Amino acid sequence: MSHNIIASIYEARLIAWAKALPVPLKVVVENEAYAPKDGETYLKAYTLPADTASNTLAGDHKLYTGVFQVSIVTPSGKYRGAAGALADQIAVLFPLYERNTKGALTVVTMSPVDPGPGISVDATYTVPVSFLYRADTN
Repeated sequence: MSHNIIASIYEARLIAWAKALPVPLKVVVENEAYAPKDGETYLKAYTLPADTASNTLAGDHKLYTGVFQVSIVTPSGKYRGAAGALADQIAVLFPLYERNTKGALTVVTMSPVDPGPGISVDATYTVPVSFLYRADTN
């Protein structure tokens, strides 16, 4: 329900940014079939929802928390190169405590964008970057 709205907020922002880059990047969202070209750099976006909670006995409040992750997929063999630079740009794109609203739902970026360890597989090198989010509804 609202995790889908949250995903659409963050995905739309990421897609618009990636399209506006000097060399546009493809953003692959969950359950999208995509066959990258050899040597292509692209992004994969995931929403990892946590349990939905309620902080009232009446049940009129819902708390949505989770993680938004962007995997930066680059060709292997070039150190962190492009992946590291893109991670820094994504950190600027999603600033800490920023509020984004769609309809009646406002989601807040609750942690700084944090890169995870790089993952080398065959011809690709992937750097995941992620942050926590939170949305409250009544």
